[in-house]
Amino acid sequence: MRARRTSGKCRWRPFLRSEDGGAAVEFALISTPLFMLLFAILEISRAYFVQNALSYSVEQAARCASIDTVTCGTATQIKSFAANRSGATFDSSIFTSSNAACGRLVTGSYPFTFSVPFLARNVNLTARACYPV
Repeated sequence: MRARRTSGKCRWRPFLRSEDGGAAVEFALISTPLFMLLFAILEISRAYFVQNALSYSVEQAARCASIDTVTCGTATQIKSFAANRSGATFDSSIFTSSNAACGRLVTGSYPFTFSVPFLARNVNLTARACYPV
């Protein structure tokens, strides 16, 4: 007897009805947004860390400029002090120091780039502190 030739439609029917691999397909659909959310949370946490380090360094530099004129007597010394006290890898060029009505004013401005895949954004983080003389 001759074997009956089946159409392509009939050959694929068992595969189309099968539920094997459903979990893998669901994970593939959900994993991309899930990992993007995870990376976004990590980057926002990193931004908060950098902002906190910037705020701390300008506060300490303003205090040093008002109290300790040996260590922080010039603008260059104040900038260097702020960069060293930050706990982050800030360059001293992001800090400025001046005399103001409130006392010694130290400001810092740092360009921060979020590294979330497909959503790279630039934000300028700033901090300002004034300590009376």
